[in-house]
Amino acid sequence: MPIRIVLADDHVLVRQSLKALLEREGFQVVAEASDGQEAVRHAGSLQPDIVVMDISMPILNGLNAAREMSRSIPKTKIILLTQHDEGQYISEALDAGVKGYVLKNQVASDLLEAIRQVSRGQVYLSPGVSRGVMEAYHSKSEKSKSSLTLRERQVLQLIAEGKSTKDVASLLGISVKTAESHRTRLMNKLDIHETASLVRYAVRQGMVEP
Repeated sequence: MPIRIVLADDHVLVRQSLKALLEREGFQVVAEASDGQEAVRHAGSLQPDIVVMDISMPILNGLNAAREMSRSIPKTKIILLTQHDEGQYISEALDAGVKGYVLKNQVASDLLEAIRQVSRGQVYLSPGVSRGVMEAYHSKSEKSKSSLTLRERQVLQLIAEGKSTKDVASLLGISVKTAESHRTRLMNKLDIHETASLVRYAVRQGMVEP
């Protein structure tokens, strides 16, 4: 049976190109997603062998989506396909349970090799990220968002994207009161009490694009 894959990227052309590449190689693309929340939903319902997704996506970024998938559908392996080669992202990805980390500036064969190795239970990192991995594991970043719960990370990203508390509640399927409670807790944990400062923090952490 072919390896079943869910593709997640907020750029339609990228998804179309990846789908064409993967299907030529005999893989089966069972669903596509334009944001992390949609990727989690497809992965949960379809139980694919592998999810290939970008880090920088709206509503729920790839790192937080990976955390959710690792928790809820551990048999599905996750490969991040991204432009980010900084050690911070790589370290976060490995901590989130990601099994493959592929740079978009690598040749297409790099992604294909990642899929094959990850499907065999191995971990695959693009050649260009090995230095970043070493740097990430030999240094600690500023007060980390790892102290935040997954839901608090989701709320933080949405706030940084300019969403109101009401919008956050609607997108996450929670009450406005609960959304406000998450906002208050994450601000207290991070000791950040202004929305503008929260946005700057989220950008520094790679949760949203500047």
